Amino acid sequence: MPANSQSDSSILDQLSAYGHKKLVFCNDPDTGLKAIIAIHDTTLGPALGGTRMWSYSTEAEALEDALRLSRGMTYKAAITGLNLGGGKGVIIGDSRKDKTETLMRSYGRFIKNLNGEFITAEEMGTNTRDMEYIRMETTHVTGVPESIGGAGNPAPFTAQGVYLGIKASVKEVFGTDMLAGRTIVVQGIGNVGEHLVALLRKENAEVLISDINQEQLTYVARKYKAKPIEADKIFTTDADVYAPCAMGATVNNKTIEKMKFAIIAGSANNQLKDEVLDSELLLKKGILFAPDYLINAGGLISCYSELTGFGKKRTVQLTENIYDATRSVIKLSKAENISTNIAANRIAEKRIEDIKKIKSSY
Repeated sequence: MPANSQSDSSILDQLSAYGHKKLVFCNDPDTGLKAIIAIHDTTLGPALGGTRMWSYSTEAEALEDALRLSRGMTYKAAITGLNLGGGKGVIIGDSRKDKTETLMRSYGRFIKNLNGEFITAEEMGTNTRDMEYIRMETTHVTGVPESIGGAGNPAPFTAQGVYLGIKASVKEVFGTDMLAGRTIVVQGIGNVGEHLVALLRKENAEVLISDINQEQLTYVARKYKAKPIEADKIFTTDADVYAPCAMGATVNNKTIEKMKFAIIAGSANNQLKDEVLDSELLLKKGILFAPDYLINAGGLISCYSELTGFGKKRTVQLTENIYDATRSVIKLSKAENISTNIAANRIAEKRIEDIKKIKSSY
């Protein structure tokens, strides 16, 4: 799998490189909507993925984000045993200023025209209210408010999965999964990050937090007795675990060189700037990386439960499987002397290939 698309590649070349099935460009001058929907693979089921709204510097940057995130959703569904494919939507714009009811409903109509091939949910820059607007135009949306029959915000389940991934990783490195006394840096304390901080502090872990939103940083620090640290101090901090819960690519050759962490395990998507080179650097340095698309799968599981009519009890059970799945990835990584990223990819790819054989038999 390629680490990064090339800026001089054509769009079709990029689709081929990532193995995508379909790419949809959404443009509505009346509402200001500019969006990209990427459908990576539908072998296991319809492509499900959240919609991110972000102020991308360029359209090429938005495209690469959509391609990488949608591919990650394919692997996330596969490795967690869900009957879903992978997709992702990105809306170009500032969610704090540009988002309106009409923009989200316009986006919903583009999703409707895909006839169920793509199902969306909330992601960075979108929320349950936005999903409610999309629901006004199409039924192919999850994460809508519980008051209208949805499963609500999936963030608590995402945080729960990350928490279990951290515990599984700590078990491997320190011989016990108890977090009391361990020092954990949480970068990004938005919806998922705050829930993760709550879980970690409940187990008496020492939690250091960083965020660009100073108001949120102060609030979370006081509420959970966490310690704020400046962003430029993160990678030189002497801590057991680094949990990136904001944007991706914070794990790269420059930051890895500075790191003293034993473990990297967080909710952010695409944490490795270069999936191949950075995973090898971590392996050589002896830093255990819990693959992001595995341990942050709790939100996807919540959406899957909403689609299939499962209750919260079943969602909790499925999310708890992330602990054992993380242990299985680590076991394969050690046995084959390969990075955990490659180990996770192999497990996910095997399930996709196995199901593809079944589907081709009739």
